[in-house]
Amino acid sequence: MNRGGIGVGSASIVLIFAVLCLTIFSLISFIVTQNTKSLVSAEAELVSGYYRADAAVEIILDELLSADFIPTSIQGISINFEEGLSSEINIVNFTYPLYNSESKEIFVRVAIDNNSYELLSWRLIDNAEWVAENEANILLS
Repeated sequence: MNRGGIGVGSASIVLIFAVLCLTIFSLISFIVTQNTKSLVSAEAELVSGYYRADAAVEIILDELLSADFIPTSIQGISINFEEGLSSEINIVNFTYPLYNSESKEIFVRVAIDNNSYELLSWRLIDNAEWVAENEANILLS
């Protein structure tokens, strides 16, 4: 009584294998999605913190222009100034910390002349200490 073809046992094994493969692929895709979500959330916080700090820096620049003299601090931010090329031009430097970030700041360098200013530098700087990893560090950890 030899029956030809695939028996019920081998079909069950193939079905179990297919379900197992689909389960593993769904878990992998879920883990990748969660990791991507956390990275995107961190990036969104950094960008919103940058624009909030950018708006605060604009307010500080407006206060600098409306002041009769260059103050040493505005809104708790220390302002460093140096003499420009002429007696009417002052060069002002200050940094403003980003919201939601401990190590990033906006650095601004401005030349102020009477009621106008010229931006010399406006950049995002990172104050975190960078530690290089080499093969010895990787092998020890």
